[in-house]
Amino acid sequence: MIGSRARLLCKVLAQTTAQELPACRPARPRGEADPPPAQRRAVEIRKALEQLGPLYIKVGQILSTRQDLIPQTLAAELEGLHDQVTVQPFTEMEAVLEGDLGSAWAGRFRDFNMRAPLGAASLAQAYEAVLTTGERVVVKIQRPGVNEIISHDMRLLKMAARFGARRAPLFNMTIDVEAMLGVVFDAMRPECDFTLEAANMDFARRSAARFDNLSVPEVLHATPRVLIQSMAPGTSIRDADPSAFKPEEREAIGTNLLAFMYHEYFTDRRFHADPHPGNVFVCPGGPTTLIDWGMVGHIDRRVSMSVVLILLGLARNDGSAVAGGWLEMGRPTPWADVSGFGQDMASLVPKIHASSLETLNFGASLGNVLQCSTKRGIQTNPMISVLAKSFSNIEGSARYLAPELSVTDIFTQNMRGILFAYAKEAVSEEQIATQLMQVIAASGSVPGELRGIARALSQGDLRIQVGEGQGRTSLVEIRKDARTRHVARTLLAAGALAWWTNSRSRRRD
Repeated sequence: MIGSRARLLCKVLAQTTAQELPACRPARPRGEADPPPAQRRAVEIRKALEQLGPLYIKVGQILSTRQDLIPQTLAAELEGLHDQVTVQPFTEMEAVLEGDLGSAWAGRFRDFNMRAPLGAASLAQAYEAVLTTGERVVVKIQRPGVNEIISHDMRLLKMAARFGARRAPLFNMTIDVEAMLGVVFDAMRPECDFTLEAANMDFARRSAARFDNLSVPEVLHATPRVLIQSMAPGTSIRDADPSAFKPEEREAIGTNLLAFMYHEYFTDRRFHADPHPGNVFVCPGGPTTLIDWGMVGHIDRRVSMSVVLILLGLARNDGSAVAGGWLEMGRPTPWADVSGFGQDMASLVPKIHASSLETLNFGASLGNVLQCSTKRGIQTNPMISVLAKSFSNIEGSARYLAPELSVTDIFTQNMRGILFAYAKEAVSEEQIATQLMQVIAASGSVPGELRGIARALSQGDLRIQVGEGQGRTSLVEIRKDARTRHVARTLLAAGALAWWTNSRSRRRD
């Protein structure tokens, strides 16, 4: 299998390269000028990724947010990536149903539309059906053999990333391509196993319940290759008629979508990584439903806190805070220009501050920050690529009905709850026990030195002597180690909470 996928990759690359030869390009109508070379290449690359299938499409979508890696023309073209697939006959999909639900699968349904799927993608096809109870449902069926194709493609891309890292070590110090691919692969795994997607939906449904009129489809049955879920009412937000909604309803939909995603990013730290307009269904007077939970990202606590600091800096028009949060999330290379990056943020942040969705593409603005970061030699956490894609998608979805909303204003409105969640977590029994065990473990086998270690930790400067007698000459110095940074971030969150609560109180007074 891996050999056949490699041959397909070589074939597509050869076709794409051949398009650069004038003799190989199709003739254009008389009087119609050829597009600029950069635009032509971008279109050919997009077509090549679509031909290669779902994994390459996802990687291309991630790359569309990384204008630090690819030209703006190509980034804009990759934003339009979508599955262009031939619908497989239902007889081929039926074999998957029989394999996962048994030969009597049809007995579960009163009606099953086998003539044409509701939707078709590289990974699966979805069909409308009616259960014996009379409930309308969607049956999502994985294409036969697609799981193996995805697995082999992942192996090929990992091999290519490792080969590139060895050939360009300095580039790899700034852009860890293998780590970035790893984040994408982890986010995509539920698309290869629908039981994982079902678990994502159950978790997200409980989280969405705290937001008015926001919902996630009910999972009725799930196997690795078949998912039966409730039908989402309404239509895609992209196809909805804004005039059919009252102004306050449009604003509520946009606000709830953004607030829910903030909650996912910073409280749940488990988020829908592909909330594009086709995955958001709305109807006048009805719920707003987020569908397709196959691609889900996970952020650790440190990264989520750094992103909060970045957004808080944007809300306050503070370029220095944005630069500080970004540096905390990433890692400067030995040749990094940190002061230059700070100057970049001082220039960029005022352009983003308090802009509406109508005048600002916030996801693209994160791309601009990435571009500055890479140019200045700062390695960025690989999760930021998936996060930027998710942020750009949900922003684009909300823009269809509520372009007047400000992303920073919505963040400001939800800041108090986010900070309280951080503070509550910081003082939980589990967190205190974890910090205590870290300190005890750091003392090694000499409990009598615990007080000295604690004192050194409080000063951010821990010196450990190694060896005995005359051998006690080797020193290991750890400055501001992980525990110290953790404590600093906790204090920072508590301080931000205090500042936020105080400023809100002053405004009310």
